[in-house]
Amino acid sequence: MAPSLLELREDEASVLVLWKISLLNPQAADLQPLLPPPCRLASTGWDGAAAVERVDNTGLIRRWAYDCGPDGLAGRRIAVEGLERTDLSVLLRAVLRDGQTARTILQPDSPSYLIPRQPTSMQVAGSYLALGIEHILGGFDHLLFVLGLLLLVREGRALLLTVTAFTLGHSVTLSLAALKLVQLPSAPIELAIALSIWILALELTRGQGKLSWAGRRPWRMATLFGLLHGLGFASALAEAGLPQGDIPLALLSFNSGIELGQLAFILAVLALQAILAGILRRGGAKLAVQPLRIPAAYLIGALSSYWCLQRGAAWLAVWI
Repeated sequence: MAPSLLELREDEASVLVLWKISLLNPQAADLQPLLPPPCRLASTGWDGAAAVERVDNTGLIRRWAYDCGPDGLAGRRIAVEGLERTDLSVLLRAVLRDGQTARTILQPDSPSYLIPRQPTSMQVAGSYLALGIEHILGGFDHLLFVLGLLLLVREGRALLLTVTAFTLGHSVTLSLAALKLVQLPSAPIELAIALSIWILALELTRGQGKLSWAGRRPWRMATLFGLLHGLGFASALAEAGLPQGDIPLALLSFNSGIELGQLAFILAVLALQAILAGILRRGGAKLAVQPLRIPAAYLIGALSSYWCLQRGAAWLAVWI
């Protein structure tokens, strides 16, 4: 589900290109970055070679270099050939010689981007807001945890408190990790996130009188696991990087994007519940959410168990 990444980094003599695509999506193999004239392929680049290629878990990473002349990339249009024929997205990040960073998300309907000579605050805010929304809506593990909270907590005030606690929790660790005040490896964090979803699924299988301390006070669990999920959000932000001149704005925009995406998901679930309740009411029946908790809990538990095994195996492979 990860977007492809195109990173362009200028130095005094050339433009270093990093191109990362997912091996799990065959559409990505047809994509090709395009740099505008007068850029031409340099004879040497990364590690003194014209091109370097390696496989990293499920991603293919290619590195090469271009000679774009003394004017560099500022004011030039970067494109990804073939993107318009897919349903993929590409995260573009360009680090210019003066230290300014331009970034955007290329989509099938907008496969190219004109690199501004200096990104405006509005461009930075819009780019990071979109990145946050895309990350949360594509993060099925995070959304599954939110769905579990909606099934666990039914009373409106308690639900508001629980969701707010989850939001505050992941906002704190996202900010700390993005500012490099807290740095942890991503592999164990992703495994712990999957485990947190499994624990929530276990709570959903318990009867009302058998809930653990976390289930009886769900806002505690939401806060604790929110801190954990925030570290997962930070890994996506780390790939995008933060613009040196607009760190607070970029961080606020990314976090706002996550919250907007999360709120949209919650409203969609509640709206679907209201629609189903209305349909059943017209038929003389009543929507009973409680009986749905058990099959939903087993579905959530099965998916989280799979993620635990998958991520645990990937982490173990690093040590073997």
